[in-house]
Amino acid sequence: MARQIITLANERLVDRAIVLVREAFAKRPGSRVEIKGPKRSNDQNAAMWAMLGDLADQLRWGGQQMSAEDFKLVMLDALRRERRDEMRIVPSFDRTGFVNISPTSSSDLTHDEMRDLLTITRAFGDQHGVEWTEPAPKDKRPTPPIEAYEEQSR
Repeated sequence: MARQIITLANERLVDRAIVLVREAFAKRPGSRVEIKGPKRSNDQNAAMWAMLGDLADQLRWGGQQMSAEDFKLVMLDALRRERRDEMRIVPSFDRTGFVNISPTSSSDLTHDEMRDLLTITRAFGDQHGVEWTEPAPKDKRPTPPIEAYEEQSR
């Protein structure tokens, strides 16, 4: 069965999701259905990268100058810890430390999770005297038609 993602943007798409769930159950009892909140917004994404850039420009952490991407990993780890998400820790290949192998992707965050990440990032920066800049301008891409909210992947 192909993986399908539907954004519940209107009644037609809600009905489509119900049909797909029933079909999955009829064909494969035990199929998994996952419901997530709305994805992060473009404004949240812009704010996150502006804040991470401010951290990278103004702070040294662990005695190192870090990139915005490095700080993103630190902040995502803080979010997982705050939410008490399961973390998978394994020894590094040379056994001199440990590696967190939990999935780490800000693009998979829901709107609420991204709000929490921004709050954690702001608190961290405030505690370390970061002077915040404004987020990058909003993405001005056109809104896709409703039909675009149903995705299929194999």
